[in-house]
Amino acid sequence: MRCPFCSSEDTQVKDSRQAEDNTAVRRRRLCGNCAGRFTTFERVQLRELIVVKKSGRRTPFDRDKMTRSIMIAMQKRPVDPERVDQMISGVIRQLESAGNSDITSDQIGALAMEGLAGLDKVAYVRYASVYKDFRATADFETFIEEEKLDSETDQKE
Repeated sequence: MRCPFCSSEDTQVKDSRQAEDNTAVRRRRLCGNCAGRFTTFERVQLRELIVVKKSGRRTPFDRDKMTRSIMIAMQKRPVDPERVDQMISGVIRQLESAGNSDITSDQIGALAMEGLAGLDKVAYVRYASVYKDFRATADFETFIEEEKLDSETDQKE
């Protein structure tokens, strides 16, 4: 592992432990060159995912980018960060096990919204406002009304 401070490849693992509900390994490392300390995470990756954008452009899937967008929606919400990490890991597992390496940005957004709906309704609406490209307050009202109808239908079934 290359040191992020001095780019030396002379690093040592000082501590390893399970993280994110046993879906990752957290390693504390020490650089033998500059004595810098840093943390790395190891996760199982079932397949290399490629995101197909609406423009047709193809880019590698970036877990950190998805995490940042979800964390923006979750700002100042009373949800345990561990539950958010579990939800993100669940979305990624669904994407990896779908059987196709090419995924659309719409698939990612839909799964993220589904996960957020189960965690926090305010974060769900915040994420939807960006994902569905709300332009006016009427868009929020329409979305919330549709969600009320969907949840009322779910309750009756």
